[in-house]
Amino acid sequence: MLVRTYFPLDLAEKIRYLRYKKGGRCQIRKIANFFGLFFMRTIWRFAFLFFFLLTSCPQEPWAQEGKKSLLPLTIKGKIIKVEVARTEGEKERGLMFRERLGKDEGMLFVYEREEMLSFWMKNTRLPLSIAFIDKGGRIVDIQDMEPFSLETHTSAHPATYALEMNRGWFARERIKVGDLVKIPSAVHRR
Repeated sequence: MLVRTYFPLDLAEKIRYLRYKKGGRCQIRKIANFFGLFFMRTIWRFAFLFFFLLTSCPQEPWAQEGKKSLLPLTIKGKIIKVEVARTEGEKERGLMFRERLGKDEGMLFVYEREEMLSFWMKNTRLPLSIAFIDKGGRIVDIQDMEPFSLETHTSAHPATYALEMNRGWFARERIKVGDLVKIPSAVHRR
């Protein structure tokens, strides 16, 4: 006599039970369809989970760049939006690995004291222009920088700020050495 079990040890035992109890291949086909559907659903769930994890996790440290807030600056009546780099980590990373920079967007590097500032373009894909700015907001030097260049660009005079923009932006906007940049006090907040 076959004992009815609710939790069969394996699929073969379940099929034997149903074949004996129900007496038909139709029931076996239903079981096969159920398990096939179950495994297909499981595979799709894992595929969806894998795709979700792959696309939602930052793949590179700069992947969250869109989440930064942009601060408005004014140069000769022209309003631009800048991302502010205050910490050493933010300054070291700068615009490295970025794919693009908005038309009137840039990055402002903030230093504690006025000093000779030096920059290079290691791992930076974008051609940039840099303006060095003293503590009073006056531009003391403007230089163009080549992508991926290890050449050091040092300010001509001591500066407290450095503003990186797309290459040629300063020339297009007729901004030159001696012009004033209105830097809001929020730049210094952490």
